[in-house]
Amino acid sequence: MSAYVARPAIALPQHVITTDDICDDIARHHSGHPQLATYLRVAKTVGVRTRRFSRPLNSPTVSGSAGIEERNLVAFEDSARLAEEAARGAMANAGLGPSDIDAVVTSHTTSWTTPGLDVHLVNALGLRPDVRRTPMASLGCGGGAQALARAADDVAARPGARVLVVAAETLSTVYRHEDDGLGSMIYKALFGDGAGACVVTDAPLGPGFRIDACWEYLLPDSLDRYWCSVDERGLHFDSTRKAADATGEVLPLLVDWLDGLEAPRPEWTVVHAGGPRILENAVKYLGVEEKVLRHSWSSLEEYGNLGGVSVLDVLARTYEEPPGPGAPGLLTAFGPGFFAAACQGAWCE
Repeated sequence: MSAYVARPAIALPQHVITTDDICDDIARHHSGHPQLATYLRVAKTVGVRTRRFSRPLNSPTVSGSAGIEERNLVAFEDSARLAEEAARGAMANAGLGPSDIDAVVTSHTTSWTTPGLDVHLVNALGLRPDVRRTPMASLGCGGGAQALARAADDVAARPGARVLVVAAETLSTVYRHEDDGLGSMIYKALFGDGAGACVVTDAPLGPGFRIDACWEYLLPDSLDRYWCSVDERGLHFDSTRKAADATGEVLPLLVDWLDGLEAPRPEWTVVHAGGPRILENAVKYLGVEEKVLRHSWSSLEEYGNLGGVSVLDVLARTYEEPPGPGAPGLLTAFGPGFFAAACQGAWCE
């Protein structure tokens, strides 16, 4: 059974931060660092022009000295607010109200809270008390794609189900000047905040992405690619040099899966806008033209890496400039572990 994705809704915070702002902030806090010139040069090559933060750049929970308690609280409060906005927009796009939703799948990594984002949304949106909940809390950048796969599973198991997918991240709260390695400097220039949502059903609610098959793959022995740790100061994203080529390890396996489906090569793609290397590898291994990833490139340039929200933003851009009826497509993202998730299908009118 196929699953149909209604037009996504994206919610972004108000503070627009340029890469020049980021570089100026790094230079102020690390004026004596021997690698400062290198760090600033690399920060300007990550493909991001602007991004949105939920708080100003000089706030305590971004470039300030706030500890884990304050950062964790802000990360959840701001993510939850954006998630509500995106979820309401997604239901409106699908022509549905809160009582119409049978299940909710959430992805949120940048804070620890119990109850989590799923319970918060049930109460804040007025969803039914018997709504099914699938909360996912450690998927990072792969969360949006895997949430869509879980929603497609729910629809296949329960015909007639209407599943709300919501991803939200406040990655600005991971911006810390105590972390002064090259990887941390890249993340400072790369990450942005936001939320995205969509509704998945077993019958189309309008033109959009029809999911025909889903794929998930955890690369063996890949815990040393990239990860998130926590201490008394807050969350810290880190990685090794192997992270740069991790997509090159899993994309050939994704192509093998597509070949096994006897699926045509995608004419349009929704690829996680995680950075230039990810998008360059997608062009290389998927065998598509550069222009097929234009929405991923524009998302990266305007909003930065939104974590699990990224693919929902790229998908929303695809709805603004839709492919032709029946055009085969592919959505894919990558997360810590190192894992990949993908949805294959076509554009449905």
